[in-house]
Amino acid sequence: AAHVARAELARRQLSPDAFDYGVLGLSVPQKHSFYGLPWVAGMAGLGTLAGPTVMQACATGVRVMLAAAQEIEAGIASCALALTCDRTSNGPHLYYPNPRGPGGTGEHEDWVLGNFNRDPLGGHAMLATAENVAKKFGIETAEQHAIVLDREAGYKEAVSSGFHRRFMALPFDVPDANFRKTVGVLEGDDGIRFSTEPELAKLRPVLEGGTVTYGGQTHPADGNAAIVLATPGRARELSRDPAVRIRILGFGQCRTTLAHMPEAPGPAAQRALAQAGLGIGDMSAIKTHNPFALNDIVLARTTGADPQRMNRLGCSLVWGHPQAPMGTRSVIELIEELVLAGGGHGLFTGCAAGDSAMAVVVQV
Repeated sequence: AAHVARAELARRQLSPDAFDYGVLGLSVPQKHSFYGLPWVAGMAGLGTLAGPTVMQACATGVRVMLAAAQEIEAGIASCALALTCDRTSNGPHLYYPNPRGPGGTGEHEDWVLGNFNRDPLGGHAMLATAENVAKKFGIETAEQHAIVLDREAGYKEAVSSGFHRRFMALPFDVPDANFRKTVGVLEGDDGIRFSTEPELAKLRPVLEGGTVTYGGQTHPADGNAAIVLATPGRARELSRDPAVRIRILGFGQCRTTLAHMPEAPGPAAQRALAQAGLGIGDMSAIKTHNPFALNDIVLARTTGADPQRMNRLGCSLVWGHPQAPMGTRSVIELIEELVLAGGGHGLFTGCAAGDSAMAVVVQV
């Protein structure tokens, strides 16, 4: 994340002196992440930048944006770097000492898989939340698979049109662990597998008697993404195209019924829209974090949104589940989609652990 930030700031000719605040978002601890934002900022060439490290599972990206926006709104900062990164492919195995335990031994957990498979409040896996919502709304496997194929088609359109090059430096040279030489080259997102209708039809639900297949959900991924927030004056000074004006109009948060996580993005979206003084029909583009395809179906049913207007250029259902950067990348894609459309209002919303969700409304 620091390597990418340093390169992108240089490419965009953004001086380290431009920033007076930073926020780091991550949800999977890594070695030395105790030092958080100051460590990452220092490696990125921003040696005087300070700020907090934030963790809110899959809502981290939007939470980091809110933290940066609040600092600016309070008049404490004028230009903030909101940076998010996560590695879900190799989350740590943690040991918690307990000298009073049997034999003096403690407890342990696998940070990623252990928490995916068990909510400590209800004892259920995240997949169970999807099945609970599928049962509540009468959503069958075939309807979920139809969403998968539609979202993959949108992603393919983004690739063929060069959309990702609007915000990714591609091809991307992958450095070695010491950042001394290039060990590989990425032409785009890595690890994506596309589906076909016959292949999806052959899949059985993961849970006996359920509806969600492996094809109807996203996959673990690693990634990083960053976005700059600033006062209107500073934004005009730093922008490569001052004619494009981007405003945050509202945030929303929700926590729904226990073990019904995919239901939370709808109320979160409605709260963000209410703060913005807008309705779902005013949105020119809608992006979601959808770990399960049924998330988009539920959002459409509860808000009246047209599912065909969501995620027209891909989403995390397709490009993966790196947690903290998901919301950040989705908002970046939302902004770029609105810029290509000549402006408009856009909504991002997505669920997170603990049956919660966050949403944000932007104007371009």
